[in-house]
Amino acid sequence: MIVFRRWSVRRRLTLAALLSALAGYGAIALLVTPIMHTVATGFLTEQAAADPRRIAFVVERDAPARLRPVAVTEGTDLIQVVDEEGRIRQASSRLTGQPPLSTATATGADARLTTTSCTNRVPGVHCLITVGFRANVGGRPWMVYAYTPELPWYISPAYAPAAALGVLLLSALTAFVAWLAVRKALAPVSAIKDELAEITATDLKRRVPRGAHRDELDDLARTVNETLDRLEHAVEQQRRFASDASHDLRSPVAAMRTQVEEAMLAPKETDWPGTGERLLGSLDHLQSIVADLLTLARLEAGVPARREPVDLSGLVTDELRRRREGKRVEARLRLGVPAEGDALRLSRLLANLLDNAERHADTMITVTVGEQDGQAVLEVLDDGAGIVPDQREAVFRRFTRLAASRRRDAGGTGLGLSIAREIAEAHKGTLTIEPSEHGARFVLQIPLISS
Repeated sequence: MIVFRRWSVRRRLTLAALLSALAGYGAIALLVTPIMHTVATGFLTEQAAADPRRIAFVVERDAPARLRPVAVTEGTDLIQVVDEEGRIRQASSRLTGQPPLSTATATGADARLTTTSCTNRVPGVHCLITVGFRANVGGRPWMVYAYTPELPWYISPAYAPAAALGVLLLSALTAFVAWLAVRKALAPVSAIKDELAEITATDLKRRVPRGAHRDELDDLARTVNETLDRLEHAVEQQRRFASDASHDLRSPVAAMRTQVEEAMLAPKETDWPGTGERLLGSLDHLQSIVADLLTLARLEAGVPARREPVDLSGLVTDELRRRREGKRVEARLRLGVPAEGDALRLSRLLANLLDNAERHADTMITVTVGEQDGQAVLEVLDDGAGIVPDQREAVFRRFTRLAASRRRDAGGTGLGLSIAREIAEAHKGTLTIEPSEHGARFVLQIPLISS
């Protein structure tokens, strides 16, 4: 069993084909044997009938005065001629002196009799195929019998080995054809394996070969290529993320180092409280970046969120109550808009959208909650300059900050909108920037709770 487990798929399938062929051909041989037995018995019966038919004609012509010795011409050497009183009138040499082996007679218009007789008077034979013909001798019915040994179930000593040899040869041929077919069928799998073995993290643009036919192996190759596409995209995203994160983390670290080095050059003249405040500002920026990176990592890792009913209108009301004074916010809330999700994450999404609107609004921010086509809809609109259409997707990329955003707030992390979209997608929703007459209009859609 352990050796079998170490076998390749090709060997296992070939062995399975061999065993199946042996079982199948063996079953066919067992089914064919009775048929062959019946055919062979019929042939022997007809062969045995040739002599008694001829002898019956002669008996009708010559009996009872001019009976000659029985002449065997077709190889049946067990013949008896029995009169109506059961006396032997003629017999072949092997049955000379023997009583009748059969007393059955042909009845009706049919002058032929076919039956089986079992006796111990013939050495080496127990049951005999008996063929009899009725002969009319002076109006008296005589019977001419011919006997031939009944075939055993295995037909002959040579038949069983020949059948077994045939089964083995056919099974071997089937296994060989199956091996060739499996080898050809698994060739694409070997090609896929070899190609995957050569693909590394630095060469993710390569793809495994597709099959020539639209079959399961082609589906496998397509699935592998789709997996490689996702892997390449993920690796590229991670590289870009690492590069952007390194760049944004380097800035506050460099700023803090510069401040410390300047203070150390003239420690007595340094305003240490002012330096400390500047360092704390840089540390706050660094802490914000690290916190946002941790949030993104958790979202990408698929950390399960709580699933509970959330009233979006109540969520907006609570978030606006907690916010510090800033730009004027107008809330247009439809009461009773239930969605299923994580209230903490949805609050984080709303806070990020409000922070973004706070940076870009001139005087006012409008927050709207409603329903549309079975979706809960949350909109955050500012009255600022807005975002040109070709940059509406770019702002959702990590560490992407447009020039206007950098001028208004140099301390941002560039991760707020990326986090907001990740939260929306985690709730099986969407976060997009839709056209508006003025400003930027962010629209969140997540499924409603079905009543």
